[in-house]
Amino acid sequence: MQNLEIIVEGQREAFREISRRLIKIGSEFHSRGWLLGTSGNLSAVVSRSPLLIAITASGIDKGNLTEDGILAIEGSGNIISGTGKPSSETPLHIAAIMARGAGSVIHTHSVWGTIISTRFEKAGGFRIEGYEMLKGLDNVSSHDHTEWIPVLPNSQNMPALSVHIEKLLAEREDLHCFMLAGHGLYVWGNTLDDAKRHAEAIEFLLEVYGRTLMAGGQF
Repeated sequence: MQNLEIIVEGQREAFREISRRLIKIGSEFHSRGWLLGTSGNLSAVVSRSPLLIAITASGIDKGNLTEDGILAIEGSGNIISGTGKPSSETPLHIAAIMARGAGSVIHTHSVWGTIISTRFEKAGGFRIEGYEMLKGLDNVSSHDHTEWIPVLPNSQNMPALSVHIEKLLAEREDLHCFMLAGHGLYVWGNTLDDAKRHAEAIEFLLEVYGRTLMAGGQF
């Protein structure tokens, strides 16, 4: 790991531990087909004051992620430690962290996420309801729950998109995720474990939703 001596004192071991966990999740999600090629990114908050975030570097194969592929950045997105550059989607992670007080953000790029997000772009999103797996989401205690999943147009203007997302998350406190059309899923959680669980639950539901539509089912 590069330049750990310039990381905020007292956070070196926390950063290393979070890096190891991000590597493990990256490998698991790659094996599930959710982070193929160099797609997707993962982040977790190391400290709140000052804000220190561990995030995967741009262009990294998540199936072969190492500690050198994890950067330490501050709240503005500037690199504190590590080589390489942050993903262009870093502002979206920071937006979720700031708007929700999230402890972790995970962006997957699955086949079903790509298909479903493209299908519902014009509608601005879609609802999933009635599934037991919804109980994997924070503050959901019954299958009798309706989850709204917004689908936003994809954009390469990440600063502008991050402003839009911050506004969306401020207006809809019930959201657990959002999607970018033809791009993929973003989830967050209070902790890295929470974000991982949310990603697993939503990815499961996206596949159920997609397979049901392909079979001619209705929602």
